[in-house]
Amino acid sequence: MPLIVICGYPCSGKTRRAEELKAYFEQNGDKKVYIVGEGGLDVDRNTVYADSQKEKDVRSSLKAEVERKINKDDVVILDSLNYIKGYRYELFCLVKHAQTPHCLVSIHDASSLKYPHLSQKFCPSSAPAAGVLSDVRTWAEMLQSGTTRTCEHVSFGAQFCPVVLFCSFDALVLRFEAPDSRNRWDSPLFTILQDDTLPYEDISDALFKRKAPPPNQSTQSQPLSSANFLYELDKITQDVLMVIFNAQKTSVPGDLILVPGATENFHIQFNRSVNMAELRKLRRQFISYTKMHPTENTGHVSNMFVQYLNKSLH
Repeated sequence: MPLIVICGYPCSGKTRRAEELKAYFEQNGDKKVYIVGEGGLDVDRNTVYADSQKEKDVRSSLKAEVERKINKDDVVILDSLNYIKGYRYELFCLVKHAQTPHCLVSIHDASSLKYPHLSQKFCPSSAPAAGVLSDVRTWAEMLQSGTTRTCEHVSFGAQFCPVVLFCSFDALVLRFEAPDSRNRWDSPLFTILQDDTLPYEDISDALFKRKAPPPNQSTQSQPLSSANFLYELDKITQDVLMVIFNAQKTSVPGDLILVPGATENFHIQFNRSVNMAELRKLRRQFISYTKMHPTENTGHVSNMFVQYLNKSLH
């Protein structure tokens, strides 16, 4: 399913935008929409982002959940900070492996920088009481002025979404690697400001009317080969090396060296003496290539190796 990667500062409105995208796709098609985020992992954000190892574990869990759900039919929305460029590249490789399009939605909300540790957004089920909001703003101003660094004595009430503490926010902002549309893993990029309306149609076109990125060798599954293919490959190439090394003792330049297992049209053209170190190096290169491109018929290995040697030795 196409993947929508949402990124942005903490408390910038990422979850709200993810819910808006989910509602749009559910109302305008028969696509299933899945939101993958930290909320489904039942973790405390302040604890996670204060510990690099815990944060790494959470990122791994989110990526694994995306990998389980992704296919070519429905939509997956990854609702998280996604502030690391290398992590976004890993998601791009995952998309290439699944052969499905993706896009990046970057959320910019200036109000999150004013009160970084407070979402300033409220759960849609209810609105906060005026007194509670005033207390929280007072606490936010105290945090910014350095008067207090904790929220132990502040009651937020059930109306508020989870908050991110001031100290964690500063560190996350400093580590944030802004997306760049010139990078293929950040393209297509949609930048959304606080009061902007989501470009639903453009996002939909990017997901469903655009070709998926072509898979490359690193994201393709290796073809199946016989259980003893590597053993046969190792044995055949070693036998060819020994035949060539021994034949050099009685051959003169211009002779053809017959190789066991090779057909009549495949012979080693002896033009110069080759030491065993060079032969072993060529053998290792050939084995590495053949592992990535295995042949179903091991009877062709001798011919392939002879052809490879003739081209490499001249």
